Amino acid sequence: MSKKYGKVYLIGGGPGDPGLITVKGKDILGKADVVVHDYLVNPELLSYTKPGAELICVGKKAGHKVMPQGRINELLVEKARGGRIVARLKGGDPFIFGRGGEEAEALAAEGIEFETVPGVTSAAAVPAYAGIPLTHRKIASSFAVVTGHENPAKGESGIEWDIVARMGTVVFLMGVTNLAENMQKLIDSGMNPDTPAAVISRGTYPSQASVIGTVADIAGKAAAREDISSPAIVVTGEVVGLSDVISWYEKKPLFGKRIVVTRPREQARPLSALFEEMGAEVIEFPAIEIAPLTSYAVLDEAMKALVSYDWIIFTSVNGVGGFFERLRHLGLDVREMHGPKVAAIGEVTAEELGARGINVDMMPADYRAEGLIELFREMDLKDKRILIPRAKEAREILPESLREMGAHVDVAPVYQTKKAGKTKTAALKKEISEGRIDVITFTSSSTVRNFLETVGEIPISDGKPVFACIGPVTAKTLTDLGYKAAVVPAEYTAGGLAEAVADYFKDLK
Repeated sequence: MSKKYGKVYLIGGGPGDPGLITVKGKDILGKADVVVHDYLVNPELLSYTKPGAELICVGKKAGHKVMPQGRINELLVEKARGGRIVARLKGGDPFIFGRGGEEAEALAAEGIEFETVPGVTSAAAVPAYAGIPLTHRKIASSFAVVTGHENPAKGESGIEWDIVARMGTVVFLMGVTNLAENMQKLIDSGMNPDTPAAVISRGTYPSQASVIGTVADIAGKAAAREDISSPAIVVTGEVVGLSDVISWYEKKPLFGKRIVVTRPREQARPLSALFEEMGAEVIEFPAIEIAPLTSYAVLDEAMKALVSYDWIIFTSVNGVGGFFERLRHLGLDVREMHGPKVAAIGEVTAEELGARGINVDMMPADYRAEGLIELFREMDLKDKRILIPRAKEAREILPESLREMGAHVDVAPVYQTKKAGKTKTAALKKEISEGRIDVITFTSSSTVRNFLETVGEIPISDGKPVFACIGPVTAKTLTDLGYKAAVVPAEYTAGGLAEAVADYFKDLK
């Protein structure tokens, strides 16, 4: 009986922006038993792997090779022979200066089944993110992609410099170390020294930095910039001149800003995505986590008598989720809610209810308890029964105000918040102290309190970091603890917060 071997996928992970991995590559990461990845692969891509997958970093950073190529080949064979699905995740495209061809040869020689999943190469993507098209109908009809760092063991250069120098556009990958030498070779081979040239460092990342010059002076300009370093690519040709006109990535409203999101992990991604779309680099540092209760006795009793209430008030998305999860646990469903009217604080909370088939009867324009209280003041609440499913820890202003109006109010905890465990506190504190954090965002009073308890005193230097709070209640908590919110949106939503942060920096320009 022949042995059943596994399979290896040689996957191009793209140049850095995690959104540039192919759909197929992402799908394979989700089913792989082993992921063998390079140092330069964006760590966010590893979040697509399945629980329990073995993750092996094999280095491949310039000057810091953790594992020799021969050993990498052996590792892929070894894991596949164990019957496992192996994802070999490489930066850019595996067959463009990625040594994917060598790995494929090694697998073929050992009879291991493999498949190549092409990736978006940095040779095309990085110039595009810098506003540089490799070809243009009026400017360049050809381009060459050249290694900027040839294998010294080859002896003579394998690059036909006289041909490369006549190309409309030339892209050097791994081009910083030998930048001056390569530019001189182009000049010696006939390229006009005044030909535009660019160096783009950390392309497609929020920390992308670029410098524009000519073939003659680009090496000196790049050396004078502290933010230009490996990994970087070099582009020469008249198309470089278009960057002033069609550059888009570095013009995003929050490009280069580093923003801390303190929301619970399960809610952080939508807010993070808004900031990332605006060009920011996001550090997710959950200050709280949503946890189940030790007892649901109060909630259970209320749920069995939902029809007896006149109003149910939902104050948050978490409250909605916890409420309906418990409803299902009790063997009940939305039909139990045919009697009471429903109020919601906030558009997102209302949308969550709508997604569950519940139409909201009342929502204040001011997305906080005070706004809802003002609407209820216009009604006769004497002897009305009101249920408020909410967090175990919350402000008492809403139930107390409704009781003062004559209502019978039951507060039923559906979840609790607690301080999230931290493994990266020291690293974040260091970045804050070094002035490398631009904004810290807070979306609730509990995120403020827990973040400050975890991180400690926050030094402010040269106006950084800026504090941004989702609303005035959260901002007041921050003020009470000795800090001032520079950003408080008029609309108390994640989208409003992101827009307000962008407007803050726009006004500073």
